[in-house]
Amino acid sequence: MLHNQQINRRIMLRGLGVAMGLPLLEAMTPMARSVMAAPSSKTMPTRMACVFFPNGVIVPKWQPAKGPELVLGESLQALQPLKHKLTMVSGLALDNGRAKKDGAGDHARAGSTFLTAARPVKTSTDIKVGVSVDQLAAQQIGQETRLASIELGVLGSRNAGSCDSGYSCAYSSNVSWRSENQPAAKETVPRLAFERLFGTGDNAATRERDFYRKSILDVVAQDARKLDKQLGTTDRRKIDEYFTGVRELERRIEMTEAEDRKGVPDLELPHGRPKQFVEHADLMSDLMVVAFQTDATRVATFMLDNAGGNRSYPDIGVNDGHHQISHHSNHEGKVANLQKIDAHLAERLAYFLQKLDSVQEAGGTLLDHSMVLYGSGLSDGNRHRHEDLPIVIAGGARGRIKTNRHIELAEETPMANLFMSMLDIVGAPVESIGDSTGRLDQLTTS
Repeated sequence: MLHNQQINRRIMLRGLGVAMGLPLLEAMTPMARSVMAAPSSKTMPTRMACVFFPNGVIVPKWQPAKGPELVLGESLQALQPLKHKLTMVSGLALDNGRAKKDGAGDHARAGSTFLTAARPVKTSTDIKVGVSVDQLAAQQIGQETRLASIELGVLGSRNAGSCDSGYSCAYSSNVSWRSENQPAAKETVPRLAFERLFGTGDNAATRERDFYRKSILDVVAQDARKLDKQLGTTDRRKIDEYFTGVRELERRIEMTEAEDRKGVPDLELPHGRPKQFVEHADLMSDLMVVAFQTDATRVATFMLDNAGGNRSYPDIGVNDGHHQISHHSNHEGKVANLQKIDAHLAERLAYFLQKLDSVQEAGGTLLDHSMVLYGSGLSDGNRHRHEDLPIVIAGGARGRIKTNRHIELAEETPMANLFMSMLDIVGAPVESIGDSTGRLDQLTTS
């Protein structure tokens, strides 16, 4: 055990073009107090992640049973092992996603309002919507971490041209908006996201490290060895587990890149994306876990597809495009296939949440200290409905959210009211966002 030393929470292991944050260790707590009390949930930061999926759901199979007890629908059975750490909210609406006088373009509006709750201007050039909830959080708490926020996805962003009935592609490609005119473009290549988390910005050093094919863990090994001498048994185990996880993540990224290079020798290829959706989505989830675990950032967004996305899912027997079958006209086969996709995407959420829950921190797990919003800007994609949205909140946010329940709100409750409470929980309160009318007091325990 340490007797007279305390390791700074913000300490970074540095090497050749690399900076790695550390998970919270016992040695990071003030030694004057550590004899009296162990670290608790109250000493931990709250992390916030927002995960978007497109095209709505088969509502009867997705929504929970009526009543305050949380009874998960058929499409969300993958989340059953973590039900006690979930909250589902019914009755939320995105009124600014509706057509009103703007006509077609519900998918673009569903994406652009998902985290802003603001009215997107129907244009393919001079885009304007609003600042998203994640960026409002990043503006206030982002200075406490190396990155204010990180934005991830599995399909690239297009910010030029029209993608949905006269709406700019920026509205469909982004859910995170730094300002009403500037989307926060997402990173879709795992290696580049990895570099963003751990690279120091020293391009020459990064090129040198890549030339020698040195692992990120190898280049920080010297600092790690020095640190090891200052740690107790429990902290050494935490560091070993963390390094093992990061090395495995790096190995998986390298394997996907090697696949891209097969058959094309002696060509310098760009860092690519995994070809399989599950592998790609899970890698991005792992990156968010590492980002939160090391306190590299406390704010993340992740798009499982762009708004109106038309990916097929042959691995689960769905060969038609997602958007295509979302307009199912109650055709039995299309309804069944769409419900398969709903369940498949929920499995990816379950993977992310289980990873968060596997990371032990003072007073609980990383999931216990996080708040994860999962949902879509449409409920019934067949009819382009923007009310009674499919929304899950995972995690306890350090005890601020009472979990294992179903919150049934009055119809047409603004989704922005949820955002107001989310911002309060992470310590970034605002006076309003989008079409908010107040706070969602039912979400919090106090």
